[in-house]
Amino acid sequence: MSLTIDQSPPIRNALGFRRRSKATKAPTALSETFSTLTIGLPALIAFALLWEVAPRAGWINALFFPPLSRVLATLWEMIMSGQLGEHIGISLQRAAAGFVLAVVIAVPLGLLMGRYSLFEKASDFLVQTLRNTSQFALLPVFILVLGIGEASKIAITFYAAVFFLLINTIVGVKSADPLLIKAARSMGTSDWNMFKKVIFPSAIPSIVAGARLGVKTSLFSVIAAEMLAAQSGIGYLIQHSSLMLETDRMYAGILTLTIIGLLLNYLLVAGERRATHWHSSADSGPN
Repeated sequence: MSLTIDQSPPIRNALGFRRRSKATKAPTALSETFSTLTIGLPALIAFALLWEVAPRAGWINALFFPPLSRVLATLWEMIMSGQLGEHIGISLQRAAAGFVLAVVIAVPLGLLMGRYSLFEKASDFLVQTLRNTSQFALLPVFILVLGIGEASKIAITFYAAVFFLLINTIVGVKSADPLLIKAARSMGTSDWNMFKKVIFPSAIPSIVAGARLGVKTSLFSVIAAEMLAAQSGIGYLIQHSSLMLETDRMYAGILTLTIIGLLLNYLLVAGERRATHWHSSADSGPN
């Protein structure tokens, strides 16, 4: 009895890529997220129970650290009244305005700095100097120059996000395949088409990664600005409640910010994977 071994070549699709078998199919972002939440759920429940029991048992002063049930009840009241939604909307609008402005400025500038070494050398020292200056240290400057209105808050969110996008765009441009650039140049491709068809597509994964960091930093920066000089927003809600010793409202605001941060994180991770899916597919192309 002889053993026959199938030595036929692997099945490939019309583009020449190997078909991925079901046994080796990569897990989706949704399944990975669900698995992470399932594993971490016991620790989260234990923390919630400790939060509820500690103030009621007298381990912590309930005036400064109210039980979780009271915080959740206050949170629900604020949701039903519409007050919380108004503060959330204002904070997100400010963060979004600063982030969009950062994208508009940082991505084109990063493409130019990454592509033209002379331009990068001329502007790198200024960029590095500004990048290593904390946005929180400059917050009083923004308020003094731009006032306590919307402009200062948008400026701080812009400053917080722009360097993540700029540096990641530069890195993405420099990681473009030199063989593709050389081939495009040999065919007489113009600089505009080089950017559009070769350099920018290669830089997309790095740009998206920078955007993921920039979005979260923009939100956290606008919260800090609202704590210092604002009459609305999640940061104002937290700070004002703290000063008034309305700690249940304060923790409701903090909990809201935590939930928003978690949702943003998972949405950005899913968006990053979706935006860079073609890049990973190309890396596992025909052998």
